Amino acid sequence: MSKVFWKGSTLLAPVSPTMVSCGTAEKANILTVAWTGIVNSNPPMTYISVRPSRYSYDIIKESGEFVINLTPSKLVRQADWCGVKSGRDVNKFEECHLTQGKANQVNVPLIEECPVNLECKVKSITPLGSHDMFLAEIVGVDIDEDYLDEDGKLHMEQCGLAAYVHGEYFTLGKKVGSFGYSVRKRPKRKPDNKGKKGAARKK
Repeated sequence: MSKVFWKGSTLLAPVSPTMVSCGTAEKANILTVAWTGIVNSNPPMTYISVRPSRYSYDIIKESGEFVINLTPSKLVRQADWCGVKSGRDVNKFEECHLTQGKANQVNVPLIEECPVNLECKVKSITPLGSHDMFLAEIVGVDIDEDYLDEDGKLHMEQCGLAAYVHGEYFTLGKKVGSFGYSVRKRPKRKPDNKGKKGAARKK
């Protein structure tokens, strides 16, 4: 297989078209970012990278808090709109008909229509160039109970989350495996007693 070489660029994919809420209930805003992810397990840590010119930048910098709202495919249009419009000019919650919810550990409203919300507190801000990275601890998670079974297990695959790939939005596809399945031992098959009895009779 031959390869064509390009200079370094942001071609990691798929990524999440994440709606990040910030501000207060009285003056809330939504920023859509693709530059986000998990950077540590214990404590749970995440990040978002934001251009200093964005309206939400100063809000997050001053408050030290934000909420990552996982975007389902049914809200992709709203996520895209929140990514190209500025909170300086419009009230994004009102324009997108999204509902402010009360978070538990931060003073930032979450988006009720999103199935999972990660409440975050900023630990550090690192200038990187075009963007500054807000490193944050995930101090709480709010989950729509419709996606929990009777045992309290979260079925994330039912949330219909969206993916962003090189400027385009997609829904997630079919399941092709689970963590550790490549090395997991298959259960041994129980012996077929009927077959054994039949073989004995034949002898």
